[in-house]
Amino acid sequence: MASFKLLYVTFTLLTLLSSSTFCLGYPGFNFGRGHTGRGVGGVSRPIGGQRFSGLSPRFYSQSCPQANDIVMSVLKNAISKDPRMAASLIRLHFHDCFVQGCDASVLLDDHPTFTSEKKSVPNKNSIRGFEVIDEIKAKLEQACPQTVSCADILALAARGSTVLSGGPNWELPLGRRDSRKASLNGSNKNIPPPNSTIQNLVTSFRRQGLNEVDLVSLSGAHTLGMARCTTFKQRLYNQNGNNQPDSTLERSYYHDLKGVCPKTGGDNNISPLDLASPVTFDNTYFRLIMSGKGLLTSDQVLLSGKLGKTMQLVKAFADDHTLFFNHFARSMVKMGNIRLVTGNKGEVRKNCRRIN
Repeated sequence: MASFKLLYVTFTLLTLLSSSTFCLGYPGFNFGRGHTGRGVGGVSRPIGGQRFSGLSPRFYSQSCPQANDIVMSVLKNAISKDPRMAASLIRLHFHDCFVQGCDASVLLDDHPTFTSEKKSVPNKNSIRGFEVIDEIKAKLEQACPQTVSCADILALAARGSTVLSGGPNWELPLGRRDSRKASLNGSNKNIPPPNSTIQNLVTSFRRQGLNEVDLVSLSGAHTLGMARCTTFKQRLYNQNGNNQPDSTLERSYYHDLKGVCPKTGGDNNISPLDLASPVTFDNTYFRLIMSGKGLLTSDQVLLSGKLGKTMQLVKAFADDHTLFFNHFARSMVKMGNIRLVTGNKGEVRKNCRRIN
C-alpha cells in the first residue's frame, strides 16, 4: 500500500510538471547566455528550450556583443557593495512585467502625460535599484549608443543577479523595446499584495498567462532579499480581523518577528524573506515554508492555502533544489515575455527614466 501511495504521488507530480518541461543547455550556446560558472545547484550550463516571436538570444550578437559583459560588470560591483541589490533587481523585473508587459515602464519618472509607476502602492518607498540600471544604461550607451533597450537591461540584470547569488543560469531571449508610457493604475491593480490569498495569487498570475507552476517557481525569488514590517504586520497582530496572529506562523518565529515589527510604528523595519540564507539563491525558502516560517502571507499560503498543485510544488522544491532551479529559470523566461513590445513599436530609450 505504501509503495502504491508513493507511486501515485510521483505520478501526480510528474503530471503537474509536464506542462513545464525543460532541457538543459544548447549546443554552441550564444550571446543570450548568462554569466558562466557553476551555481549552488550545480547548474553550469544555461537552461533553454523556449522561443518567443520577435526575440532571440542572439539579438545583440552583432550590434552590441559586449552587452552582457557590461551588465555583469556593473552587477558584480553593485551586489558586492550591497548584497540586497540582487533581490531588488529581480523584483524590478517582476514589477515591470506584471503591469503592461516587460517594457521598462516601471523605470519611467513622472511625465506631463502620465504618473510614474514608482508612486503606486506596491512600489512607493519599496522598489529600488534604479541607480544600478542607470549605470548599466550609461555604460551601454557609451559602448553601443541607442541599441540595448531598458526592458532588456531589466531582464539581463534579473538573470545576472540570480546567477551572482548562486542561482541558475538560463538562455535569455532578447529584443524587447521600451514603452512610451507608464500605468499607475495598472501597477496598483496587477501586482499581487503581500497579504494575498492563494486564490488571489492564482488569479493574478493567470491574468498574465502564468500558471501555478510559474507562481510557485517565481515565488522562490524570495529566497533573496528583505521585506518591510508593514508587509507582514497584519500576520502578527490581526490576520483575520480578530486581533490574533496568523495561526500558520511557527511560534518561535512569530515571537522573533514581533521583536522586529512592533504593533505600533516600525513600519520600515526590515526582516529577511529567507531567514536562513537571505543573500544566497537556494531552495531554503521552500524548506522554511514547510516549517511555518514563510515571512509573508503570500509565501505561506503556497502551502497553507490547501491548493493541491502549489502544496505539491512547495514540497517538491524543498526536497530538490535542482528541480526548483530548472523551473525558476523557465518561469523567468516565460514571465519575461509578457505582452512584448518589439519590432518598430515603442523605442530604445537613451535614458531609462524618461521617454526620448
